[in-house]
Amino acid sequence: MRAALLKNVSRIVVKLGTGVLTDSRKQPDLAQMEQLVAQVAEQRKAGKELVLVSSGAVGAGMGVLGYEKRPGDLAELQACAAVGQSRLMTSYEKLFGAFKLSVAQILLTHDDLEHHERHLNARNTLVRLLHHGVVPIINENDVVSFTELKFGDNDKLSALVASLLPADLLVILTTVDGVIENFGKANPRTIPAIDQIDQQVEKLAGGTESATAVGGMASKIQAAKIVMRSGIPLVIASGRKKQALARILAGEDEGTVFVPQPTRLQGRKRWIGFFHHPKGTLFVDGGARKALRENGKSLLPPGIARCEGDFTAGEVVRICDMDGTEFARGITAFGAAEIKSRQLRRVEVVHRDNLVIL
Repeated sequence: MRAALLKNVSRIVVKLGTGVLTDSRKQPDLAQMEQLVAQVAEQRKAGKELVLVSSGAVGAGMGVLGYEKRPGDLAELQACAAVGQSRLMTSYEKLFGAFKLSVAQILLTHDDLEHHERHLNARNTLVRLLHHGVVPIINENDVVSFTELKFGDNDKLSALVASLLPADLLVILTTVDGVIENFGKANPRTIPAIDQIDQQVEKLAGGTESATAVGGMASKIQAAKIVMRSGIPLVIASGRKKQALARILAGEDEGTVFVPQPTRLQGRKRWIGFFHHPKGTLFVDGGARKALRENGKSLLPPGIARCEGDFTAGEVVRICDMDGTEFARGITAFGAAEIKSRQLRRVEVVHRDNLVIL
């Protein structure tokens, strides 16, 4: 199954977590970075297109500024990122230069990818850099990001970058071998493949106890939801193994592979589904849920049981069933006040062309 899934992969997003890039002193681990860069360079030389989403800037800055734990204060966090990002890129430029490869730094905020024109511009820039054989290195622009506009973590950022391009594969290299069953117990087992994320899978995912990182396996599962729905496979594997990337691309049993849905969403649908902070929520009854999910219909006023939030026409909203489970997102044609007034008749509140089933 793996070999068939990965045989035609040519464009790959590789996410490197803080834990595999820094040492116990929170400084960049140059020996570890060197072996990771060597893996990426090997695949680039083999004709693959590679994009890196790299953590480590805040961790590198923490070491310089004397922090042992990730600071909670926003200004201090941004100061660490500002100091650490330049150190991180200097290391990458030197390491990739040894393989005669050029790198480009790209710092993104969530707002960059939510705004449609900037979304397309970011994609065009990445595609052009790949055309020139450059390895783009992406990180969140922590120096200017603030809580309301953050991606949340680089796992989600890597999933969004993979969806943006779109990539043929997302690889998240971390400190563990994949999704582990019985983690921390006497009989741990790496789950080789996951084709559906259900409650049992989510229970296997915990947070992180790292002093430098955010997220943990829980954030990786959330990233998997994005790429699987986008039609892109994901592999979570250990970044400590020197041939992990080659083994993954050879279809060998390395890490955990998340099997994508068979059809890839179109670019605009991916943008609607994953690149917004929804401005409100529409709760729909069972009949409307079935019409949207199974029959490809638009959302009509009679199916809306409740409307929450303060949004205007043209903004993205969550669409939930009566239990509160989100199953779709869409661009609403009407504002919250009009929907709540119950005066709408024979109109499409969310047209099916502007709606994505998650």
